[in-house]
Amino acid sequence: MSKTPASAELYQRAFLQLIAEDKTISFHAERGREFLYRPGQLLVGAEDQQRVVEKLRENNIIARPGEGFAGLARLTLPNNEEDIPRIVRLLRDQRNWPNERVPLVQPHHVIVGHGGLVMGNPGDRPYPADPVSAPKFDERLRDVRVGIVDTGISSDADSEHSEWFDGRYAKEADDVDAAYSSGDNFALQGGHGTFVAGVIQNAAPGVTFDPEIGLDPNGFGDEERVCRKITELGQHKINLLNLSLGCFTADDVASEPLRRTIEALPADIVVVASAGNQGTQRPSWPAALCGVTAVAAAQQERDGSISPAFYSNWGHWVDACAIGNRASTYLKGEWQLPGEAAATPFALWAYWYGTSFAAPLVTGRIAATMVSDGIDARQARDKLLAGPEFHSGYGVFVK
Repeated sequence: MSKTPASAELYQRAFLQLIAEDKTISFHAERGREFLYRPGQLLVGAEDQQRVVEKLRENNIIARPGEGFAGLARLTLPNNEEDIPRIVRLLRDQRNWPNERVPLVQPHHVIVGHGGLVMGNPGDRPYPADPVSAPKFDERLRDVRVGIVDTGISSDADSEHSEWFDGRYAKEADDVDAAYSSGDNFALQGGHGTFVAGVIQNAAPGVTFDPEIGLDPNGFGDEERVCRKITELGQHKINLLNLSLGCFTADDVASEPLRRTIEALPADIVVVASAGNQGTQRPSWPAALCGVTAVAAAQQERDGSISPAFYSNWGHWVDACAIGNRASTYLKGEWQLPGEAAATPFALWAYWYGTSFAAPLVTGRIAATMVSDGIDARQARDKLLAGPEFHSGYGVFVK
């Protein structure tokens, strides 16, 4: 797995086609500065809203106030829906604010799951896998609670994977992954959350988890929805939060809604996030935020050797890495991308790769270290990250 499989091109095309057809997603395609955003929306510091509205008016841009979130105001620009990147740069330019502070302003970024990719970079669908033996539960882990913001969980995960999930999460209708695009055919990231939950359970057998939906079955969400789910989980007395998702941003400026939301969590919660799969040093958010444990991917070859994954993001902001190609819990259904001659059936297990599946391994290992050493989540994280760097820009390797 040292290069992109042929099926990845079809996967890429399917993602890009979805974006092209979805009127709620816009793609800024400037090379090296790509990002996804909600058309016609600006997020502005609440204290800067009036100044920004006036500056926009000077430039003949109509702005209407909308409902804000994460302490930010929202402006809608009905006549400039696809012009958001240019307008953000205009508003961030100090020359347009003589003798004034530049306002806090950004697009409303679209967030993606890190099991599939957009923007012309490596990404692939899952493949059928043989069942994985259920790990032996450690009952001490029942008292450790992991929050997961993802695509949700399979409606029958507790029965179809009873040895993995039964009694380990509270079944709630609004946490069920829709998973399928039509019939039994999987959406592009259908089952992503169930796969992630299995990786955590394998690394910390018996841990309690709380799945929340921040991404749709194709793997798309946005800052508003993800921030709302993070806040909800922060109120549920979790110890750890796994975020196998992220976004690039306009000019690589940190996502302000994610920063504020994560900083507002109780101080004892450890947040683990995937670094992204575009094979670049560009920061992915929330992984690159200060205080978030950013996880890159290593890959294990058939001969057992381990090396940096060709698809993984990396850089000074990455704290750890773990093997990203693995088998885990999945759903029943079929995969057939546009251009594939036949559907591929799945029977509850899948093999997938991405930083999405390295991050939950680290999350699980932190949970397991908490109970084995009798320490809290932050102490467990610090212990795991105390080793030498695996490879430049990949952080500490976590087994």
